[in-house]
Amino acid sequence: MAFKDAKTFDTRCVVEVLRTRRVTPNMVRVTVGGEQLSALEHRGFDHWFRLFLPRDGVTNFDLPARMDLRGYIGYLRMPKDTRPPMRNYTVREFRPDAQELDIDFVTHGDAGPASRFALSARAGDRLALVDQGCGWDPVPADWTLLVADETGLPAVLGILRDMPRTAIGRAFIEVPHADDAQPVDAPAGMDVTWVARNTGDRPGARVVEAVQSAALPPGAPYAYLVGEQSIPTSVRRWLVGRGVPKSNITFTGYWRLGKH
Repeated sequence: MAFKDAKTFDTRCVVEVLRTRRVTPNMVRVTVGGEQLSALEHRGFDHWFRLFLPRDGVTNFDLPARMDLRGYIGYLRMPKDTRPPMRNYTVREFRPDAQELDIDFVTHGDAGPASRFALSARAGDRLALVDQGCGWDPVPADWTLLVADETGLPAVLGILRDMPRTAIGRAFIEVPHADDAQPVDAPAGMDVTWVARNTGDRPGARVVEAVQSAALPPGAPYAYLVGEQSIPTSVRRWLVGRGVPKSNITFTGYWRLGKH
């Protein structure tokens, strides 16, 4: 399973908001639930999905179950006034027996439909998700390197929670403020470094610098790199320059500076 396999999944769930709470200064957790979650497989790690958000007025959640090219074109052909905005999110926690799923949203005011939704969500609000599987696709390696910003925080924490307890390596997570760090359930051999941005820092710059200046374990890593576009591209280029095979690197840009 990998990011490239996402278009093969075909589970769609329409759910309702159960509750919300602010977990850190810049993160709001929205818990959703509903009977349709019984169809969603509990994959763990960085299990992600297409999230379809409610909009003012009537929202049409009669969506394609599979977000391949045909499904995406079908989505785009929906009338604009009822078509739900779509974003990609990671399962923070899934409790299948209770039919509950947690989604962590980075909040940045009204800049973007997902942040607006998280800040205003109320119990009973409807939204939909389409399963996309996992991007986590490890290969045999000497150690593991995980790098992300706050948008990749749920993915990295999920991977640390579910990876073998014998795993060794380093994880670097950049957050807007030191208080945005969250509790970590990680193997004893995985060292986790939180990197807080300073006012005026370009998102991603400090975590890239932290990785490149760190004392890393010997041997070849399997690297998982996500977050603002500059993080995976810069760290991947640096790793390849150090001789790490490209096949040992899973990377994707979750967002690009200047776009919401």
